[in-house]
Amino acid sequence: MISSPALQALSKIDGIHGFYTDPADCLVYGYDNSRRQVTPDAVIFPTHHQQLIEIVHICRQYAIPLTARGRGTATTGASVPVQQGLVVSFEHMNRILSFEPENRLIVVQPGVTNQEVQDYIADAGFFWAPDPSSSAFCSIGGNLSCNSAGPRAVKYGSTRDHVLGLKAVLGDGRTLVTGAKTTKAVVGYDFTRLLIGSEGTLGLITEATLKLLPKPEKKLTAQIIFGSIESAAHAITAIMSQPVIPCALEFIDKHAINMIRDYSEAILPAHAQAMIMLEIDGDAACLQRQADALEQTVRQSGCLSYQLAETAEEVKALWKTRKALSPALRKIAPKKINEDVVVPVAHITQFLNTLDQLADKYQIAIVNFGHAGNGNIHVNLLTNPDDEQQMKNAYACLEDLFKTVLQLGGTLSGEHGIGLEKKDYVHWELDQTYTSLMHAVKMQFDPDGILNPQKQDYIKV
Repeated sequence: MISSPALQALSKIDGIHGFYTDPADCLVYGYDNSRRQVTPDAVIFPTHHQQLIEIVHICRQYAIPLTARGRGTATTGASVPVQQGLVVSFEHMNRILSFEPENRLIVVQPGVTNQEVQDYIADAGFFWAPDPSSSAFCSIGGNLSCNSAGPRAVKYGSTRDHVLGLKAVLGDGRTLVTGAKTTKAVVGYDFTRLLIGSEGTLGLITEATLKLLPKPEKKLTAQIIFGSIESAAHAITAIMSQPVIPCALEFIDKHAINMIRDYSEAILPAHAQAMIMLEIDGDAACLQRQADALEQTVRQSGCLSYQLAETAEEVKALWKTRKALSPALRKIAPKKINEDVVVPVAHITQFLNTLDQLADKYQIAIVNFGHAGNGNIHVNLLTNPDDEQQMKNAYACLEDLFKTVLQLGGTLSGEHGIGLEKKDYVHWELDQTYTSLMHAVKMQFDPDGILNPQKQDYIKV
């Protein structure tokens, strides 16, 4: 519980947009897109950097746990205030501070949404590469916190690759400015990339300088249906072996196809076992030739059908099939377990076959889809949390899933982060040397451990 003197000090910070202490007001700031919920003692809404310095100093003085929050779209509980305390909501730090098209960059506050950035720079012929599925609503601060990237990462890389610099308040109240307004900068350690993906445990990001890319002249989209998982996986590895790198290469398994068939108007063959959404972009003069080469590659892998969109309406129709999946999953299993593991592309076939075996072994329905071009598969265990035996089976299945991922040389999270959901498994991937160094870094950035506590207690030595 935050003491009365601390509450009074927080409420008197000049220029804050708001300060909540009523549990009814604070309730909605206690959960994200996971099943976890803890109501904070208070919620504060800063609008600029200096306020964050004051907030951190007060929290440090009164030993108040401090949890940063964007829009709450993350799925791992990273923004859930497990020790209650104070939630800092960045929704009103939502200004675009500067746009420099000649330098291909934009400087924004963390509460600006991904879509607002894209809309702001579109007329000037630019785009920002990260495009998570929640891009219409999620904030830039949230993107940075989880290093969430989306389908375009297969060609353009993760969020870390598209940030030039940051401004942040550390857990002791110091201001850290990282990076430069140039794409080359090797002075000092790369604290920019360290902060990105740290889930608010090292500092509170107040400004981000984002690297922009010129919009490609043209984009081509194809939907490809396969009669077996093996042929689809072979096509994925064959595509990724070609000189042309797709800007999206999405995979949907047979279970997902059946869900789409039942919950959308999409017409899909009854014997379809897998589907790929393939998208390439680039210079209009050579794009069709590249598409033809990829089509030949895919057909050699044994596809049932290859449909190339000819118009914007057809592109929209093709993606509508893919986008019908998430609503279908929410209807069937609103409390599913959703993991975003990554395996090397060459091992996708083995991984997907293992998932089928695990589904049979534990009698759990498993639906798989994701960003196949970089091996990032979203594994959905459809469970009923009120069924005690099924949940016991699900978590046993999850352990076997994680073991398989690591045995194949993969990683436990590609873009959702660790949060609360995966922290018990991190030591399976990171050894003691790694976690002890993480602990030392944490102590330098946040010596009193007030920033997002319990999210990284696996690094304690």
